[in-house]
Amino acid sequence: MTTDIGSPALRLAEIRRVRPEDAARMRALRLEMLADAPLAFLETLADAAARPHNEFAARVSYTSAGSRNAQFIADPGGRLVGHAGGTAAPNEPGLTVIYAVYVTPIWRGSGLLAELIDEVAAWSRACGRPELLLEVVVGNDRAYRAYQRLGFTDTGVRVPHPTIPALTELQMRKKA
Repeated sequence: MTTDIGSPALRLAEIRRVRPEDAARMRALRLEMLADAPLAFLETLADAAARPHNEFAARVSYTSAGSRNAQFIADPGGRLVGHAGGTAAPNEPGLTVIYAVYVTPIWRGSGLLAELIDEVAAWSRACGRPELLLEVVVGNDRAYRAYQRLGFTDTGVRVPHPTIPALTELQMRKKA
């Protein structure tokens, strides 16, 4: 799948599952994600920057195949511009938890978010998991509205943020 955001300065982005050879570009995107939206992810920029490249490479290799964990990227060639991951929920067999969703600022509003989520959903269905769940920090209205537009509904469930005790996350679900 590809997206063109209509700007002559930007190329089409291929949406696909991450590959082992993407490790260095995935590391760069991860650092960008953490710098741009530090409350949205479960590690700090400093922690991620301190991790050796071989750890990033091992994670990318692990999520490049299989049915338990996957990462999908938006690749226009060169720098990666988007990411969404999925993991099998440990206690709910038919559920995939979406994690680490990010679209670089210049590509926001391009439809790339929908394409990344669609790829996670297709993978989830192929793995026999017909439902998706994600969590959004309460107060992140931009993300909340974007996920609503993609068909996610607020379940009413609120959970503590896993690393920042002062924050709460809300859960949203939809069919894969």
